[in-house]
Amino acid sequence: MAAALKHWRTTLERVEKFVSPIYFTDYNLRGRLYRDSCPVAALSSFLTPERLSYQQAVQQDFRSVQVGDHFGPTWWTCWFRVELTIPEAWVGQEVHLRWESNGEGLVWRDGEPVQGLTTEGEKTSYVLTDRLGEGDPRSLTLYVEVACSGLLGAGKGSMIAAPDPEKTFQVSRAELAVFHRDVYKLLVDLELLLGIAKGLGEDNQRSFQALYTANQMVNVCDPAQPETFPVAQALASRFFGQRGGESQHTIHAIGHCHIDTAWLWPFKETVRKCARSWVTAVQLMEQNPSFIFACSQAQQLEWVKNHYPGLYTRLQECACRGQFVPVGGTWVEMDGNLPSGEAMVRQFLQGQNFFLQEFGKMCSEFWLPDTFGYSAQLPQIMRGCGISRFLTQKLSWNLVNTFPHHTFFWEGLDGSRVLAHFPPGDSYGMQGSVKEVLKTVTNNRDKGRTNHSAFLFGFGDGGGGPTQTMLDRLERLCNTDGLPRVQLSSPGRLFSELESDAGQLCTWVGELFLELHNGTYTTHAQIKKGNRDCERILHDVELLSSLALARSTQFLYPAVQLQYLWRLLLLNQFHDVVPGSCIQLVVEDAMSHYEDIRSHGNGLLSAAAAALCAGEPGPEGLLVVNTLPWKRTEVLALPKPGGAHTLALVTVPSMGYAPAPAPTCQQPLLPQQPVFVVQETDGSVTLDNGILRVRLDPTGRLTSLVLVASGREAIAEGAVGNQFVLFDDVPLFWDAWDVMDYHLETRKLVLGQPGTLAVGTEGGLRGSAWFLLQLSPNSRLSQEVVLDVGCPYVRFHTEVHWQETHKFLKVEFPARVRSPQATYEIQFGHLQRPTHYNTSWDWARFEVWAHRWMDLSECGFGLALLNDCKYGASVRGNVLSLSLLRAPKAPDATADMGRHEFTYALMPHKGSFQDAGVIRAAYSLNFPLLALPAPGPAPAAAWSAFSLSTPAVVLETVKQAEANPLSRTLVLRLYEAHGSHVDCWLHTSLPVQEAVLCDLLEKRDPAGHLPLRDNRLKLSFSPFQVQSLLLVLQPPLD
Repeated sequence: MAAALKHWRTTLERVEKFVSPIYFTDYNLRGRLYRDSCPVAALSSFLTPERLSYQQAVQQDFRSVQVGDHFGPTWWTCWFRVELTIPEAWVGQEVHLRWESNGEGLVWRDGEPVQGLTTEGEKTSYVLTDRLGEGDPRSLTLYVEVACSGLLGAGKGSMIAAPDPEKTFQVSRAELAVFHRDVYKLLVDLELLLGIAKGLGEDNQRSFQALYTANQMVNVCDPAQPETFPVAQALASRFFGQRGGESQHTIHAIGHCHIDTAWLWPFKETVRKCARSWVTAVQLMEQNPSFIFACSQAQQLEWVKNHYPGLYTRLQECACRGQFVPVGGTWVEMDGNLPSGEAMVRQFLQGQNFFLQEFGKMCSEFWLPDTFGYSAQLPQIMRGCGISRFLTQKLSWNLVNTFPHHTFFWEGLDGSRVLAHFPPGDSYGMQGSVKEVLKTVTNNRDKGRTNHSAFLFGFGDGGGGPTQTMLDRLERLCNTDGLPRVQLSSPGRLFSELESDAGQLCTWVGELFLELHNGTYTTHAQIKKGNRDCERILHDVELLSSLALARSTQFLYPAVQLQYLWRLLLLNQFHDVVPGSCIQLVVEDAMSHYEDIRSHGNGLLSAAAAALCAGEPGPEGLLVVNTLPWKRTEVLALPKPGGAHTLALVTVPSMGYAPAPAPTCQQPLLPQQPVFVVQETDGSVTLDNGILRVRLDPTGRLTSLVLVASGREAIAEGAVGNQFVLFDDVPLFWDAWDVMDYHLETRKLVLGQPGTLAVGTEGGLRGSAWFLLQLSPNSRLSQEVVLDVGCPYVRFHTEVHWQETHKFLKVEFPARVRSPQATYEIQFGHLQRPTHYNTSWDWARFEVWAHRWMDLSECGFGLALLNDCKYGASVRGNVLSLSLLRAPKAPDATADMGRHEFTYALMPHKGSFQDAGVIRAAYSLNFPLLALPAPGPAPAAAWSAFSLSTPAVVLETVKQAEANPLSRTLVLRLYEAHGSHVDCWLHTSLPVQEAVLCDLLEKRDPAGHLPLRDNRLKLSFSPFQVQSLLLVLQPPLD
């Protein structure tokens, strides 16, 4: 027969129709995948609002139901009892249960979970037997647990909309069917050939070979005559058997299933998502010995250990075979911007210890594919936790600039370097298609430097994970001419190959800033406040408990309680919880976790204070505790009987305590000047403490802020500070996540009514003025502006009642300062960002994140803006702006609605912010002195546990060592905060037997012994270096 002419498009579409699930299924190949079928013998169910165990569920009262019946509402669970009878005629055939539902399902067989069933995750059948034998049982009963929510929650109308509480669900298919494996293999091959033809395009020789091979397979294959299939199969095998060259790029295909620990569904649903996803992965591992599955997040593994012990044992067995590979090293995949440096260390400390205990080894890769930016201190923290490799892909989401690398060295703030890899396919949820394989090669921005890339495959975000079809596609593509080489691989193998090319790689220095999702620095202000509060509480509890351990023979360090509280905090630092990009149910859980930490934490503080007071002479009363490593003199409100408070000026030594002054004794203010408060006839108010002179106009705006000693004005000429501004805040899609650059074009000043400013506290130890401000018809603000004796900053205590839709509230301070860059605090240090929009990289950072302070300085003078619970910020030109509140409506329609309290502070300073003490001031604002009731007599004398010889070093953490809950070993964590090389003497009054350096996981440095002279240790720091040491305390005297 003469060769026929072929038209590209018609030939392509001919093959597409032959495999289509929609067109010509009465005749095409797809329609033959399942031929014979029969309904299940009996289907019954029961509904429950609870997430019951299997043992509880099977004892319930099941009622008969039909396929297509509706059930619900959202977040309930419907358990189905599925009774099956396999027809005798199917002996020798592969038999599946076909199940389709818009709720996520889990099959239980003989009391154990065996497979997830999710239509969205392309898991719609469960293999009952791959070949029905003569003697196999024909009847069996399965249970299917169906959640009344989909793979990505239950949004009303769109994925990220708030959940629809009245949504109903149904099972649209429940039947037995014969599965034709030979048809399936032909479908996989034809789809891959189509992918090659489309992907390589009409000007590529190999593309035509693929298309013509597929066309010839259609010619020889008659779907009604299985005896024609082997000829078609041979054509495909010949094509795929043609090998590529030695220079081909190698793709490392790693099974993956990104499960958000909470997002569009609550934490408790994630527990079941893990079971559904991982039991399916285990099944695939058992059937495919070369398949390797990477899994992060120790918290999720602990949930499975507690709720599905049988499945957990199987995971551990797969890990022993090298198929189940724990990665990441952290408790959860946390946000990369907002958690404190210490909290980031604890993510690794809790995670790595869990992986070591449960799986016999720690992780060597940090795995954070879906987080909204990455702090410049992460490389140092990773290195200190035994990790030198990093994987993410989120910077592919950049809105403005394309990140220039996929494989590179990332250098952090202190100079620490890690090898970073972004899968060039720009996804962590590949499905094994030719299009994705080709994109991985063509999109790679380090061609010529390295010839290896990661390819993470499996449904993700809401779980699901890999399917057998994905594996079959990838194995078919293992080494085919015209395509990159594909191998099922592991993270370790991938990074080992990348390391062999290390000499060719470029280096990126500093933060990995995501040019998107910068609304998450502000959304859900109550969560942000809870996070900062609880980081402080745990810091204080650990310090006081450590001091009590050192001072008291009776005190037991609360190691178990602290681990529980830390794990709650770390759970809330998941990358959709602390950023506020989650549904209302998750927010309620998170707030309850913070409440737990606050209440338990305060109880532990009281217990430690009681132990510190034990056996001390002195009158009953209050202990004033300073949890920071420098001496402080501050105004403190001391409780009086009957619930009232009295102000006192107290001096407390570094990391120590002092007795509270008796309420009767009159305190001399000298040498401090008292605070003067004057209200002028025009209604304006001046507060003056001899350090600062603050002038407020009659509406509460700041018209002048003078550094008294030099007479230097900090507010820009002709401008006012403490100016509240409202913006329209309507992003393109990701509502809770994004604030867009164009919001800046909608700036509206909020103007107050003159005459609302009144004097509050009239001076002496403290002076204040307060005012009310109507932000809009629905929202109002009240603020007290406070200046204390001897205090270098003025505080703005703010309360807002907020009821808005798509509005953004900020406060602005135009400074009389000129600088092309501003400084922002990050974890264990600070960095500079531009104050101009010269390049696209500059203007993409129109909204950035900071921790406790930001500063704009020129030579000799600057202005710092401090805060106690905010993270969103910007400095454009000379205007410092703090982001206060947003009002997005998805995925939580109630986000940020209601009452908020927060404090920010303004600190003008002479010289650099380092020399002026801005860092210490921001710590003091965030760690107030504690007035703790002493159950017995309070100590009569002040006492200090630790002090440092230089303000450049901060003693951030004092805690008990993890290794042994009964040990008398403390861990101290210090960091260099100024950006300098410095020697520091650490003085302690504790009975220290031995001091030795250790890493962040508290492993001793064999060469790290530190000599102790006169209760002092010498430490040397480089800029922004974090150092940890173990202090072994002397045994207590009986």
